[in-house]
Amino acid sequence: MSAFIIEGGHPLQGTITPQGAKNEALQVICATLLTCEPVTIENIPNIRDVNNLIQLLKDIGVKVTHEGAVGGAFTFQAADLNMAYLESDDFVKKCAALRGSVLMIGPLLARMGKAVITKPGGDKIGRRRLDTHFLGFKALGAKFRHIEDRNVYEIKAPSSNLKTQSSKLKGAYMLLDEASVTGTANIIMAAVFAEGTTTIYNAACEPYVQQLCRMLNNMGAQIEGIGSNLLTIHGVQQLHGTTHRILPDMIEVGSFIGMAAMVGDGIRIKDVALEHLGIIPDAFRRLGVKIDIEGDDLIIPRQKHYVVDSFIDGTIMTLSDAPWPGLTPDLLSVLIVVATQARGSVLIHQKMFESRLFFVDKLIDMGAQIILCDPHRAVVVGHDRKLTLRAQRMSSPDIRAGIALLIAAMSAKGTSRIDNIEQIDRGYENIEGRLNALGAKIIRE
Repeated sequence: MSAFIIEGGHPLQGTITPQGAKNEALQVICATLLTCEPVTIENIPNIRDVNNLIQLLKDIGVKVTHEGAVGGAFTFQAADLNMAYLESDDFVKKCAALRGSVLMIGPLLARMGKAVITKPGGDKIGRRRLDTHFLGFKALGAKFRHIEDRNVYEIKAPSSNLKTQSSKLKGAYMLLDEASVTGTANIIMAAVFAEGTTTIYNAACEPYVQQLCRMLNNMGAQIEGIGSNLLTIHGVQQLHGTTHRILPDMIEVGSFIGMAAMVGDGIRIKDVALEHLGIIPDAFRRLGVKIDIEGDDLIIPRQKHYVVDSFIDGTIMTLSDAPWPGLTPDLLSVLIVVATQARGSVLIHQKMFESRLFFVDKLIDMGAQIILCDPHRAVVVGHDRKLTLRAQRMSSPDIRAGIALLIAAMSAKGTSRIDNIEQIDRGYENIEGRLNALGAKIIRE
């Protein structure tokens, strides 16, 4: 198990460019299963979760070629899928270890008429149910069978026509029980070949879902309502190849804003795709972080102090997560760390996952003034930089808590150690190398 050794107290200065978006990459890579023609995807991040998914596609027979340097373009051609391997215990075992594998169900169900699924792995951040996915597939006519001795679910279209690569799913109207991003993406991919028209209400409308829809339309799909929570999908017989470029990762952009606020001495974040960041910059501004905009770059100047806003009626500032265009839950961990050195207090309300705030115990051990009210709410009383966090030995419980702890360690007095950094590697490409180039002192062991 690898670890980071972080010597705190070194200011960061310079320019950094965000990687391609992890969550978009997982969706659009799985979408390549919908056609036998080549699909080229640019700006794929070189991170653990994405690399594992690419390897999984290779294992099932997808031809994958890498063009250019690391982080360049990949071309996927799913012309000859190994159906026997898709039903094997080895495939199911690999899927169970990778959360993103759940996004293969929709394309496989649509094109091959069948998929096998077990509970996928990923972050230890609480219950992440798949009901939305299954209810959507069921509305399209899919049938489920639990195979008890293998503890897997077999999902089948009523019938399939492999010659035309078209399942016999039927278009339907559905009102999703929650605006699940992966659920929406999975149902969209299943519905592109369904006969007739599919209407998805309460669909997730995150930029990455929008990107998936645009890519599918460029492949020949007919999807209307992109960017809204009401999607209409007219089924087609087949899709063709295309070239698609992944957006910058807005979670990494937010992470860099947090680093710049805590330990920055003037940081420029380049090519952030500002129009797709939503209210992320404003969330940091509510903590008093100054953010300047220059073209498509964000500039975060050095601030001796940053002061938490209050609401118009004078009540304590509250930051809470919500489906897009609300604040993404993936950045609440970073916002908590930034708040520890602000002037003022803030209530962080994590609504979507019941275990994501437990990492604050590690920040409390570092000297942060945080009251964990319950699994969903924490009050942070800022130090106003009058009390520096103490170095500690910690372990990363998930991707986002891991990067938050890394930010805390860079601001702390002394040398910290973070174990289980494989979690951080799942979402951040060469993070120590990129931060060391700005002046950080991080060693990988």
